[in-house]
Amino acid sequence: MTSTIIFDPLIPLPMLWGVAALALVAVALAVLRGLQGWALRGAAMLVVLAALSGPSVQQEDRAPLTDIVVMLEDESASQSLADRAAQTAAAAETLAAQITARENTELRRVTVPDGEGDSGTQLMTALSEVLAEEPRARIAGILALSDGRIHDADLPVDLPAPMHLLMTGKQSDWDRRLSVRNAPAFAIIGEPVTLTLRIDDLGAAPQKDALAPLEISVDGEPPQTFRVPVGQDLELPVTLPHGGRNVIRFSLPEAEGELTDRNNAALIQINGVRDRLRVLLVSGEPHQGGRTWRNLLKSDSSVDLVHFTILRPPEKQDGVPVDELSLIAFPTRELFMEKIEDFDLIIFDRYKRRGILPSLYLENVANYVRGGGAVLVAAGADFASADSIYRSPLGEVLPATPTARVIEQPYRPLVSELGHRHPVTSGLPEQETWGRWLRQIDVADPLGHVVMTGEDDRPLLILNRVEEGRVALMASDHAWLWNRGYEGGGPQLELLRRLAHWMMKEPELEEEALTATAEGQTMRITRRTLGDDIPPVTLTNPDGSTAEITLSPATPGVFEGVYEGPEIGLYRLENGDQSAVIGLGPAAPREFVETIASDETLAPVLAPLRGGVARIEDGLPRLRDIRVGRPAAGRGWIGLTPRNAYETRDVRQMPILPAWLVLLLGSALILAAWLREGRR
Repeated sequence: MTSTIIFDPLIPLPMLWGVAALALVAVALAVLRGLQGWALRGAAMLVVLAALSGPSVQQEDRAPLTDIVVMLEDESASQSLADRAAQTAAAAETLAAQITARENTELRRVTVPDGEGDSGTQLMTALSEVLAEEPRARIAGILALSDGRIHDADLPVDLPAPMHLLMTGKQSDWDRRLSVRNAPAFAIIGEPVTLTLRIDDLGAAPQKDALAPLEISVDGEPPQTFRVPVGQDLELPVTLPHGGRNVIRFSLPEAEGELTDRNNAALIQINGVRDRLRVLLVSGEPHQGGRTWRNLLKSDSSVDLVHFTILRPPEKQDGVPVDELSLIAFPTRELFMEKIEDFDLIIFDRYKRRGILPSLYLENVANYVRGGGAVLVAAGADFASADSIYRSPLGEVLPATPTARVIEQPYRPLVSELGHRHPVTSGLPEQETWGRWLRQIDVADPLGHVVMTGEDDRPLLILNRVEEGRVALMASDHAWLWNRGYEGGGPQLELLRRLAHWMMKEPELEEEALTATAEGQTMRITRRTLGDDIPPVTLTNPDGSTAEITLSPATPGVFEGVYEGPEIGLYRLENGDQSAVIGLGPAAPREFVETIASDETLAPVLAPLRGGVARIEDGLPRLRDIRVGRPAAGRGWIGLTPRNAYETRDVRQMPILPAWLVLLLGSALILAAWLREGRR
C-alpha cells in the first residue's frame, strides 16, 4: 500500500495563480495599514487557495512484478564449429540456474537458428521480437551466448537494459579462407577475363605468408593444382572454353588445425558469349533468296558478314573488257585458304562449280568442317546438275546425295516427327497455315537428322555432324517465299535464325543437352533429347551422396524435374553421356565467411548501456545488481539492473480539505481576525 498527495485544481491554473496574487496584495495592504488581524486574514486566504488547488491523498494497492532476464542462445551454423555448441549449452544451463535462483527474477531463453536462405545469424531480429512481447519496464538484462558473428547488427533496437556478450570459441582458433573479389556474370569466349582471388589465414594461424595449394576445376573436370601466396590478392586470367554457363570451382585442401573447410572453396558461374560471329555467305548467282540471307545476317549486330557473290559468271561473253569487270580482285585465296578458320559459319546459297573456286579451296572447306567448322547449303536447281557442289571435294561432308530430279510443283513444308523434338524446328507455330514452296531438290541417302520434309515426305532440311563440325542441307531455295508472305508466309526468320545458331553451336540449341537452373535451393533440371525416353538423372550432392531424379515429359524432346538441394554447394548431374554441374548458393555460406569469434560486430550495440564481453573459455562471470546508468560490466562480473516493477491492483482518492472543513476553517479565521481588530 502506497500513498501519494496529488492536486486537481478546481479552476484553471492561471486563474488560481491570479487569485493567489490578489490574496498576497490584500495581505500586504493589511500590513501597511497596521491591521492586527493580517496574519489571520492571510491564513484564511491560504485555506481558500488550498481548497481551490484540490489536494487529495491517492492510495494504491501495488503487487510487485519479477524482473526479466533475456538469454539469447546462438545455434547458427558457425556455432557448430569446434566445441562451441558444447560451450554454449553448458554456459546456458549454468546461467539459467543462477538467474532462476535470484529473488524476484524470471528467465526468457531464446534460440537463434540460421536465418532464411543465406542471411546468416539474425540475433538482433530475434531480440527485437522478444522485446516486442515483454514489458520493457521489467527487462533487467540481456545475455547473448554467441561467437559474435551476427549479420543484422545494424538493425536499430532500443535496448531497455544492458546487453552482454558471452563469447564462445577459443583464442587459439584459426581458419583459412578463400574469397573471390570480382567475378563477371558474362565473358567473351576465347578471351581471358581476370578474376581476383585472395587466401587469408584468420585468427591465431600457425604461420604467416605461406604458400597454399589452390585447386581449379572447370565444369567438374579433374582439378589442376597451383601453389599461391597467402594474404595477397591474386590476379588470375581465365579463358572460357565454351558458350553458355561455365562453372569454375576454386578450392583449398583442408589445413591441419583449421576450424572448417566450408570457406575453402569458391564457386563462380560465368556465361560465355561470343564477341562477334563471322559468317561467309557465298552466293552462286543473284536471286530473290539471296537478299533474304543477307537481311537475316545483317540484322544481327553481333554478326560480321562477308558476302561473296558471283554477279557475272565466266561463261558470259558480252565483250566487256576484263579490266572493267571489277574495281578490285576478290581475295578468294585469303578467305578460303588462309583465314577460313576465322569464320564461324559458311553458307553456300545456290552455288555451283564454275571454276571460280578451285577444288583445292572446296577441299579446304571440307577440312574446315571436320575440324569444327559449320557449312550450310541452300540448294537450288544447280545442286541437281552436273556442276553441283556435291560433285566436288565438299560433297564428302554433305548429308545427302542429289538424284538429279528437281520437283517444280507447290508443296507445304512440314516438320518431321523427329523435327518436333529437335530444337531447330520444335515449337514453330501454326504449321497448318504455312505458305507453300514451289521448288524442291530431290535427295537420297540422308545422313543425320531429317527435321523437315517436303513433297511426298521427301527430305527438305537435313542436319548432320561430321567429326567435330556441323553441316546442314536445305533442299530448296524458296524459303524466301515465306518472307514475302506468299499464301500467308511462315516463320522464315525464326527458322533460319535457329538453323544458323545451331550450326554455330549455341548451347541453347543443342539437341542432346542436360542443363539445370537454380532459384534459391530449388533446382530445375532440363534434359533435351531426340529419344523417346531417358533414364533417371544421377545427382551427386556436395557431400558426395547421390540421388536418382526421374524427369517428366514437358514438351516434345524436353524432360524436366525439380529437386530441392539439401545444402549449399556444387552439384553434379549425369544422364547417359550428358553431364552438367550447377552451384546452389555460394560455395561458402555467409555463416562461414567469418569464423573466428569476435566482439567487433556487437561492440557498437553493447556500448550505449555499458554492456560487457566475456569469453566462456575464461570462466563464466558473476551476476551483480547495478543501478541504472552505472557501468554494467567489470573484471569477472556482469551487471543486471533491478527494475522494481509493480502492478497496480486498486487506486483510492480521499480529499484532504473537504468542503465543510474549508468552510469551518475559513469562517473561523476570518471571525478571529475581525474580533482581534474590533477589540483594539
